[in-house]
Amino acid sequence: QVQVVESGGGLVQAGGSLRLSCAASGSIFSVNVMGWYRQAPGEQRELVIGINSDGSTNYADSVKGRFTISRNNAKNTAYLQMNSLKPEDTAVYYCNAIENLGGNRYKHYWGQGTQVTVSS
Repeated sequence: QVQVVESGGGLVQAGGSLRLSCAASGSIFSVNVMGWYRQAPGEQRELVIGINSDGSTNYADSVKGRFTISRNNAKNTAYLQMNSLKPEDTAVYYCNAIENLGGNRYKHYWGQGTQVTVSS
């Protein structure tokens, strides 16, 4: 029943900025947005920014200093602020959320993705 919806993608010129949003349904006590991933044409899906259980984050080297993540826990919503965009950032961006099912069982959910295209 958990739904994950990404939004905010679009077309932007190199050097521009975009802010992506990820909204996940479900209880804030059992559902958490865990991070952002992206997949470029012909490439494997890669982690952009992951959120650890203690709130710390792991950034891909390629986006350090340019992308930042924030989270509104009350809304189960995460944001990805992307600045100084480069053509190589072009990809479909996905949000990942996990649901705690109890009994040390977890389920991952993905949204439909949002396209980010950076022109040179």
